[in-house]
Amino acid sequence: MRPDQIQPEHYTAQLQTKQDSLLELMADLDMPELEVFESAPSHYRMRAEFRIWHDGDDLFYAMFDSADPRTPIRVDQFLAASTLINELMPKLLDAIRDIPVLRYKLFQVDFLTTTTGEALISMLYHKPIDDEWHQAAVELNELFPACHFIGRSRKRKQILTRDFVMETLTVQGRKYHYQQVENSFTQPNAGISEKMLEWALDVTKGCSGDLLEMYCGNGNFSIPLARRFDRVIGTEIAKVSVNSASLNVAMNGVSNVQVVKMASEDVSDALNGDGVLPKALVQAGMDTLNPSAVLVDPPRAGLDDGTVELVRKIDQILYISCNPETLKNNVDALSTTHKVTRFAMFDQFPYTHHVEAGVFLERR
Repeated sequence: MRPDQIQPEHYTAQLQTKQDSLLELMADLDMPELEVFESAPSHYRMRAEFRIWHDGDDLFYAMFDSADPRTPIRVDQFLAASTLINELMPKLLDAIRDIPVLRYKLFQVDFLTTTTGEALISMLYHKPIDDEWHQAAVELNELFPACHFIGRSRKRKQILTRDFVMETLTVQGRKYHYQQVENSFTQPNAGISEKMLEWALDVTKGCSGDLLEMYCGNGNFSIPLARRFDRVIGTEIAKVSVNSASLNVAMNGVSNVQVVKMASEDVSDALNGDGVLPKALVQAGMDTLNPSAVLVDPPRAGLDDGTVELVRKIDQILYISCNPETLKNNVDALSTTHKVTRFAMFDQFPYTHHVEAGVFLERR
């Protein structure tokens, strides 16, 4: 997304275009009225990545258009990024401009921020980072006391303080705390993330019993939804996310959530089969779990056939999707057994064609 595509004065119109496109895509399915959750029109992204362009004595943040990938687009401010990222952008370049060991061969800077004022700054280099870099970075960090710095070069990573931030989201008046680790998946739009969690709590307010959650990430949905259910078992393949989820569960004082490191396809195969459950699932209590509801938040490819067959066996399905086309295919496959009773669009990525959607299905 180019900086000039971010036009808050046109936000309402672009949101309507997305809404119309989603409704057109789903037109041949039996869908309820669409609930639309809009984003803040600016400063909504809590993370951003920029290339660093060197031009003689000058250096600046740059982005590239896919139609002209060789020509840098100078970015002094980025309206999509959080206010804190925009504050840090010029300050960081000013601080390293005259320090050769910090600016030489620096080719990318990644920012990860929170609604509570924390920032993680990753500096990526086309050169080995060494003790000299580390000492200069320590002095740099003293100028940014609320920030955590990481240096990266090929096969090397130096963490000055820590490689994560702590985010706090407010959902239906309650505060939930999450560890968010560098380079692990987190929802980029904190405001929309809060709205997604509130919607999930609203659609499940009549639920009870046990919840099976697949693709649980760092526990973003698991922790608020724990108050709706007797037990929650979440599965996730990424080790970093599993570790964060376990930490977040404990940090939020939740006692009825268990997270298992396992791919969704393997979970589906195990639960669809008649064989002995894998040890990890038994240790998590999956052998005694009797899910009345399932939550899936898959990648763009959607649910594989095995997972579709698994969730078909469960009365209530909460499906969060980052790809409406695969969502449509999966909903169509489930339509013989389930009916969509809630349907939502979350504008996670304004000024792009990407749409986040949610459906709640109940057994017919």
